[in-house]
Amino acid sequence: MEKSKRDWTIISFIWGYHLLLLVGLPFYLMHYSVSWPMWVMSFVLLYVAGMSVTAGYHRLYSHSTYKTNLWVQGVLLFFASIATQGSALKWSYDHRRHHAFVDSDEDPYSISKGFWFAHILWLFRKTKPIEKKVVADLYRNPLVMFQHKYYGLCMVVSNVIMSLIIGYALNDYLGAFVISWLVRMFFLHHFTWFINSLAHTWGAQPFSKEHSAVDSYVLCLLTFGEGYHNYHHTFAGDYRNGIKWYHFDPTKWLIWTLSKLKLASGLKRTTPLQIREKMILEGKEELSAKLKNYWDENKAHLEASVEKISAEILAKVSRFQELTSQYRDVKKDPQGHDLVHKMKDEIKSLQRDIQLDWKSWKKLYKNIENLKPSLAQK
Repeated sequence: MEKSKRDWTIISFIWGYHLLLLVGLPFYLMHYSVSWPMWVMSFVLLYVAGMSVTAGYHRLYSHSTYKTNLWVQGVLLFFASIATQGSALKWSYDHRRHHAFVDSDEDPYSISKGFWFAHILWLFRKTKPIEKKVVADLYRNPLVMFQHKYYGLCMVVSNVIMSLIIGYALNDYLGAFVISWLVRMFFLHHFTWFINSLAHTWGAQPFSKEHSAVDSYVLCLLTFGEGYHNYHHTFAGDYRNGIKWYHFDPTKWLIWTLSKLKLASGLKRTTPLQIREKMILEGKEELSAKLKNYWDENKAHLEASVEKISAEILAKVSRFQELTSQYRDVKKDPQGHDLVHKMKDEIKSLQRDIQLDWKSWKKLYKNIENLKPSLAQK
């Protein structure tokens, strides 16, 4: 990295607090014992700050996957400032560019430049000025612009306030500084940076292989649900990262809870059919490529099955989407009562057919995936 391109302010801050922690934590532990309430309160603060980044910076401001009022935004911005990850405006600008140019030179934290570059080294480089057109919507948000203009002050004041509250509550101000500020910031930073590094390196790609993002359940536990990164990069407009009920995605649960309390609205979600459509297209390409490397008496039959089942599902999904759109229009017509029932029956029939075809597709996919190497072309 050229010296002229280094951001010495960021470098000094990150290395400075790492060194301070390296010295301060052993000193504190040698002379004091950490009470369990200190660990609990620090963990809670870590979680609140982290989810303020994922629910605020990421899913609200970067991707506009839901809407909320200024009061909720104020709370999110306060605790996101504690996370010490820059302003919402700058964070969202970098993240939108990451999605637009993922894995390329224009990607601010491209994994193609190496694991450690994506994890932390990208922060040490001076960045280009924010292009207003990329985040024009955020420029119209007074709270976002206030936080951006006074970010340094917001970051310091919010951290000082929380440290003083914890220090006063536990009568341990030094412990509050070392544990609830420095230790908490260290873990939260690296947990967040894992999304740029590990979530583009280690995991599965069930939804798309067009980019390096991967899904990792382990990372979800450390990143407040952000570890379903392959899904996120494929369907970035969804307020969820984990789409199954058992997926660990506390940020999704927070946004959903806010909606039930009438504090959030307009939650965007990708439909199951849209997800399956993408998985069919992705899987068809993958299976076709794999079958080219195999020679067996059933090869032609398997290739025909891939083509037939995928084409049938895609056609039915297209018809379903067309029919549901027509159904919504017909429902508004007082004279369309009989047609509404007919269309409703056809929609239900299509759903059943798609479900049966999907089961056939999964069985076929598994059979081809399990083809033995002995069938490989010599």
